Amino acid sequence: MAEPLAYEGTSYEVVEEEPPELLGRNLVSASYLLAGATAFFFIAFVFAYFYLRSLNNGGMWKPEGVDASIGWGTAVVACYAASALLVRLGVADHRALRRDQWRLKGVVALLVGVVGLVLQVIAWTHEGFGPADGGFASVYFGWTAFLFLFVLGTLLWLEMTVATSYRYRKTDGPPPAGHASGDPHREAHDIRDPLSLVRAELVGLSFYWTFLAGIAVVSWVILYLI
Repeated sequence: MAEPLAYEGTSYEVVEEEPPELLGRNLVSASYLLAGATAFFFIAFVFAYFYLRSLNNGGMWKPEGVDASIGWGTAVVACYAASALLVRLGVADHRALRRDQWRLKGVVALLVGVVGLVLQVIAWTHEGFGPADGGFASVYFGWTAFLFLFVLGTLLWLEMTVATSYRYRKTDGPPPAGHASGDPHREAHDIRDPLSLVRAELVGLSFYWTFLAGIAVVSWVILYLI
């Protein structure tokens, strides 16, 4: 049997100084996998929408008065799309070494995304129906609620990326040893030059946020226009 790479008592040197290029590729690949999983998750709501609409049992698919507000829905999705666009522009700034501009766009993107979440909560309170008022109402509240959670998680990802960039913005070279792992006793980083991973993380985040904003646009078309 092959010996494990690390076990209790393993010296730090065995798990230190991993090449950042490796984890950078892993981060971007992980964003692709996450996007695929997210697509499969929301396909369930697309299926539920058209399936329940085609059945329309007892005429209860969309009873009179059950109509989602196009105005609120448009405002929410516009905020999501604008936030995703700002992050994508921030990637271009980071690649061009315009770090201050990327940080500014990142903060604005975070604020715009939070505004979208707040508008969604307000929209729920202004709808004249509840989740039990027919098939459409159930799909609407379920779909927008889970989209809310996915967007919230993505904005937390964005916040951590921006915070890392701000925290070390005046650092000349790699940060002190142990900062990457949270262990001050380490004599080297888990990842060699951990700050170099900010760009890879930003690329993965931008791809996923753009993908999720695309799902938001699809949900807007289905729930508000069809």
